[in-house]
Amino acid sequence: MTPSGSFFMEDYIEIIIPVSSEEQSSLFIASLTALGFDGFLEEATCLKAYIPHTTLNQSEFESWCTESHVQAQQNLIKPNNWNQQWESDFQPVKVGTFAVVRASFHNPVNEAEYDIVINPKMSFGTGHHATTYMMIDQMRKIDFLNKRVLDFGTGTGVLAILSKKMGASYVAAIDNDTWSIENATENIQLNNAADIFVSCAAHPPAADTFDVILANINKSVLLRFIPNFHSLLTPNGLLLLSGFLCDDVEDLSSVAQTNGFIVESSQSQNEWMFLRLKRQ
Repeated sequence: MTPSGSFFMEDYIEIIIPVSSEEQSSLFIASLTALGFDGFLEEATCLKAYIPHTTLNQSEFESWCTESHVQAQQNLIKPNNWNQQWESDFQPVKVGTFAVVRASFHNPVNEAEYDIVINPKMSFGTGHHATTYMMIDQMRKIDFLNKRVLDFGTGTGVLAILSKKMGASYVAAIDNDTWSIENATENIQLNNAADIFVSCAAHPPAADTFDVILANINKSVLLRFIPNFHSLLTPNGLLLLSGFLCDDVEDLSSVAQTNGFIVESSQSQNEWMFLRLKRQ
C-alpha cells in the first residue's frame, strides 16, 4: 500500500550526514531547517535530510558543510521512489499508552487510547522527532473537551487530528506551505476528522479566539508570533510551544512573559525543548 494516491510530483534532494549522537543530530536539524530542509529521518549513525530540488541553495549548503566540518552524501530522489522510501523507514511511534502515530500500511495498535494515522509525504510531524513527541505527550495533560484549538504550522496535521479526537469542538489547522496543507487534509480524512478547518496562511487568523494554541515550528517564527498568540487566546488560555533548542528557552520565556504569559511547565528531550504557557 502506498502512503498516498496522489504523491509528490517534485524531485527531492536527500542529504545523508554521519552523526555520533542524538544531540549532534538535533543541532544539525536546527541548522538545516534554517536552510530550507523540511523532512528528516534520524538513524543510529546518520541523519537523512530532505529538501525540494528547486529550493536547495547549493552554495549556501556547501558553506554550511564547511563551517560544520560535515561530509555529506547527496542524492536525487525521483517522485516514483518516495512511497518505497517512506514505507521502508517510517515506523509507528508510541507515546506511552496515550497515543500511537502510524502509517496506513501499519496495523492498528489497540492498546493506545488514540490511534492516529499519518502518511507523512515529507511533511513535518510524525512523532519521530522529539518536538512532535513532546507536544503529543504534553497534550495528554490537557482537557480538550469542547475547546477551540489552533494548530499553527500544522505540517502533517497530527496535532490538529489528536485535538479533535480528544474532544475539541473546533480545530483550525494553519500552515504556509501548500504541500503541508494537502498532506494535512488527506491525513484528516484518513482519521475521519473532516470538520477540521484547514487553511494555507502565513499568519494566524486575526478575528478568532482559541482556548489552546499548538505551535511546533522554530524559534524565529515563535518569537515573531507570540504577541499574536496572546491576542488570540481566551483568558487563561494555553499556548504549547516546541521546535526550538534548550539554548533558546531563555529568549522565548522572556518574550512570552513580556507579552503577558506565565510559564507553567517545560520539558526537554535530545536538546529540544517544550514550553507550556498560560495567558494572563
